[in-house]
Amino acid sequence: MEYLLDNNIINVKIIRKNIKNLYMRFENTNTLLVTCNLFIREKEIMNILKKNMNALLKMYDQKKKEEEKESYFYYLGTPYIPVLDGITKTPTFDNQKIIAKDQKTLDRFYQKECNRIFQSEIERIIPFFENIPKFTLKIRNMKTRWGVNNRGNNTITLNSELLKKDLDLLDYVIIHELCHFYEANHSKAFWKHVEEYYPKYKEARKRLRG
Repeated sequence: MEYLLDNNIINVKIIRKNIKNLYMRFENTNTLLVTCNLFIREKEIMNILKKNMNALLKMYDQKKKEEEKESYFYYLGTPYIPVLDGITKTPTFDNQKIIAKDQKTLDRFYQKECNRIFQSEIERIIPFFENIPKFTLKIRNMKTRWGVNNRGNNTITLNSELLKKDLDLLDYVIIHELCHFYEANHSKAFWKHVEEYYPKYKEARKRLRG
């Protein structure tokens, strides 16, 4: 089933389940998923789509922005256009582009840069701290947190998504997690430590949320 949304022809994929309500979400900018009960007719679904035109337009615009953002390769706060040429084994930056053989090569480069830059920034920052125990650095993709300090086994985990952010934001997260060796929670004493090493921490937090 197709639906015309603001001059864009959208494929409507209907998923019928034993439920009462109807739910809508964009799988991508070409496909709208409609989950509904077993007995609702397509004509009724079309009427519901028309009644919710404004909401659908907002959802569509949001999905479009997400897809545009995902089409770039973000590196230290700068978006680059990925060019996969089937040849270049070592990814190379060229003005607003990053050239690599394929997506797998680009993904490996990203992980290597996470390891290199995160470790380098920690080594640069750690001398400013006193009485910090030896700890292990782990890097992984996390959905809800930029960093985690596990004082039980002295491990700091950093979100690999930080490589996409400005370098000073990576520094803020590192400082934040190092300060947890002094204070386990987010008390006033903790934020006082953070402010000592990163005076503009409130601004950094806003930028990370943005």
